[in-house]
Amino acid sequence: MNETALSLILPDVCGLGLSFYFGGFRLIFAVISTYMWFMTTVFSKEYLAHSFKKKRYYLFLIITYIATTLVFVSDDLYTTFVFFEIMSVASYICVIHDERKDTLRAGGVYLAVAVIGGLVSLMGIFLLYDLIGDLSYGNMRELCLQIYQSGSDIEIRQLYAAAICILTGFGAKAGMFPLHIWLPLAHPVAPAPASALLSGIITKTGIFGLIVLAVYVLPESTNWGLAICALGTVTMLLGGLLAIFSIDLKRTLACSSMSQLGMIMVGTGLITLLGEENALAVRGSVLHMVNHSNLKLVLFMSAGVIVMNLHKLDLNDIRGYGKKKIVLKLSFLAGALGIAGVPLFNGYISKTLLHEAIVEYVPYNSAFKAIEWLFLLTGGMTVCYMTKLFVCIFVENNSDKELQAQYNAKTPYMTVLTGIVLVVSAMVIPVFGLFSDHTLNRLADISSTFLHSSTLEHEIEYFSFSNLKGGLISIVIGIVLYLLFVKTLLIRKEAEGITRYVNLWPQKLDLLTLCYEPLILVILPAVFGFICRIIDFVMDGIILVCRRTTHRQLQEKPVIPEGFHLAWNLGNMLNRGRAVYMRIIGKKDSDKASGKDYIYAIAQKQVIFRQSKKVVSASSAFSFMMFAIGIIGVVVYLLLF
Repeated sequence: MNETALSLILPDVCGLGLSFYFGGFRLIFAVISTYMWFMTTVFSKEYLAHSFKKKRYYLFLIITYIATTLVFVSDDLYTTFVFFEIMSVASYICVIHDERKDTLRAGGVYLAVAVIGGLVSLMGIFLLYDLIGDLSYGNMRELCLQIYQSGSDIEIRQLYAAAICILTGFGAKAGMFPLHIWLPLAHPVAPAPASALLSGIITKTGIFGLIVLAVYVLPESTNWGLAICALGTVTMLLGGLLAIFSIDLKRTLACSSMSQLGMIMVGTGLITLLGEENALAVRGSVLHMVNHSNLKLVLFMSAGVIVMNLHKLDLNDIRGYGKKKIVLKLSFLAGALGIAGVPLFNGYISKTLLHEAIVEYVPYNSAFKAIEWLFLLTGGMTVCYMTKLFVCIFVENNSDKELQAQYNAKTPYMTVLTGIVLVVSAMVIPVFGLFSDHTLNRLADISSTFLHSSTLEHEIEYFSFSNLKGGLISIVIGIVLYLLFVKTLLIRKEAEGITRYVNLWPQKLDLLTLCYEPLILVILPAVFGFICRIIDFVMDGIILVCRRTTHRQLQEKPVIPEGFHLAWNLGNMLNRGRAVYMRIIGKKDSDKASGKDYIYAIAQKQVIFRQSKKVVSASSAFSFMMFAIGIIGVVVYLLLF
């Protein structure tokens, strides 16, 4: 499909120059980014009405918006990376807005993952640039194909190494297992508008990076496609499982994002695997990115309405809050039905395309039959945890009757402006689902050029029995899971018929505390500290041997070089003081007779001090110490200013 676009190149900026392209797929997500920021900024007016440091929040919100938008319209991988990192650091300030202890810890994990992932990605970009010499999307695909098809084994290995490094940073932002650890932590503590942006659009910058790798770096690599599909499958299953167990409203939605992003990753892997027949995979991946953005905007803003009224997230505390709140109930219901893939809502369209793409690859690899069923199972998990949330908040009564009476009272719970934003966002969901030919399909057509999509051979009959069957299977699985698992195991009966939601997920299985914290805070410091001590011991031994052999100091009186003002002034003062003292007591100055001079003695000590200072400054331990001090300084600056 032909597209009208604008391009902009800023040569020599940031070393390699920056380039932008405003058109097609990239323009779509720039528009979605603007739409998301507009809605959440309007919503923030009421949500943050009684908050502190609002100016700081809005400042970094604007910076994050600009950086995120420029990620999507970038025309080379280097430009993408530059604004990807700016976005990561700026969004950190939005995450830690309330500055509570648990918020700062979650923000620290978010920042650590972003910085470490960014550095690894930068290494991959350097490797790729060294290999092909051009990072522009207009040339990169052909250059990488030449390496992959006719390059040496060393060049092909370097290409894979670069791709893996780049995947680390972008995959972490996309919530990919096992780099998803920030996602369940950051969402519950961040302000709801920031959570909507994190889940709805910022994670899509990570998916953007994965798409670039699939389409432009390794477009013909079966191994790469299989690896991404495998990681996506684990991510979508684990996210769905964590969401079912969670009893925190925003954490459940965060884990849901992880699961949906895993589905998109499967589609991204299939873009590579299906090659010249990748139309279904491309359309499914793009449209689920679009749909998920709006779905999470609605769901997190709905959660934000609850939080700004109750300041609680535990399902047992907010249970029954929405029974009498029709606008909130219908808006949340639209989001729940959309993300569950119920027919007539937007999520059904994109999930159907992804499902069909998986089915299309089954004849080439029979293992994808299992992935198909795992995809349907994950869809069932989505139905299960969204049913759990909706029933808890909008159907059941709270165990505390007085609290339920307060919830049912007809009092204003959001402003008219907030209600308009919520309703307008929710209306997009059924509109896209009912009129997909004029909305979603058009967006998919516009995206086809950038994603090198093949031509769709025939129109997709979304509401044919074969396509409806996949959605219905997931719905049935979800209902069974809710009735047999949630109702029987995750709702515990207490005295006098009172029930409570419980989280039975073992805390020991948390990857952050099980693996990452011991590795980063204990194991790596111990290993590198031991290495540095060995290096220092060896270097000190070499210096000592040199000073006693080849660089041995002579005992003759040293000549004082220029700059030893302390030795000269203090030594003169001590010499005169000694002379006066000896005259007073009437004794001969033995030190003067022996030729001892305090000027030279102090100068010798000063020389030794300066030499020792140079040795310490040059040591590895000192370098690491100064690096650590610098990092601490940056973090303190970010927290305070």
